[in-house]
Amino acid sequence: MSDSERKSMTLGLIALVLGAAALGFAAPLVKLSELGPQATAFWRLTLALPGLLLWRVLATGGNGGGKGDWRLFALAGLLFAGDLAFWHAGIRITTAANATLLANLTPVVVAVGAWLIFKERLTRAFILAAGVAISGAAILAGANIEIAPERLPGDALSAITALWYGAYILAIRAARKGGSTASVMLWSTACAAPAALVITLAFGEDLLPATAAGWIPLLLLGLGVHVFGQGGLAFGLGRVPAALASVVILIQSVVAAIAGWLMFGETLVPIQFLGAALVLAGVWMARRSGAASTRPLGKTPPSR
Repeated sequence: MSDSERKSMTLGLIALVLGAAALGFAAPLVKLSELGPQATAFWRLTLALPGLLLWRVLATGGNGGGKGDWRLFALAGLLFAGDLAFWHAGIRITTAANATLLANLTPVVVAVGAWLIFKERLTRAFILAAGVAISGAAILAGANIEIAPERLPGDALSAITALWYGAYILAIRAARKGGSTASVMLWSTACAAPAALVITLAFGEDLLPATAAGWIPLLLLGLGVHVFGQGGLAFGLGRVPAALASVVILIQSVVAAIAGWLMFGETLVPIQFLGAALVLAGVWMARRSGAASTRPLGKTPPSR
């Protein structure tokens, strides 16, 4: 790996870590929303659009920039709409801990997909590192796991979320081959928002919060979690192998636990600190393992 490639990957990893930190606030903010899960997903996407449009204008100077493949943009958007529909619904039925634990199966989906689609060679050291990080995420969430028959539908929805989100990550990885981060995020979100609206209307949920304060979690989800968090993920996926990126974003489980403690007074027991340490150790091991033999997708100009 050349110095320029190493610098590109390092920058991508930094973006992934910062993005994962922002994504860690998603579940608590969904819990705070006055709206139903599908309406919350719709506003998360819709309120992100002005920020993404401004980002693209600033990144391209209003000249459009690299257009990329519209089919991949649309595919990523539809997959993300499906991810939000299942995940938000699961959070409302089961516990945040259950939903987080099951959604953390995403790296398995991504690793298999990256091997099949992008020919990313998974080393034994990377598989070990991924196992350590996933185990840490399981311990972190497992301390608050609740097994109850009435929660099983939510658990099932959360498990299916791993498939949707894993497919979304792979689609974003492919879309970044010819499109800038700003373009991929703007157009995939523009495709996802109408799909989320259709789902919201199908479920008969209210579209507007009951109070002015109800817009606060929606704005934070749109601008903080989606623009900054998902934007960081999309940026990183243009520079970092998909399998490695899917492990790095498990950092969000650590942030989610801290956010739950700060926002809802959720107790952190000693074993959860062990889980958090294992997640961070697994991410560090994955970074050093040589996760894949493929190089980052294409040359990435500064505007991306």
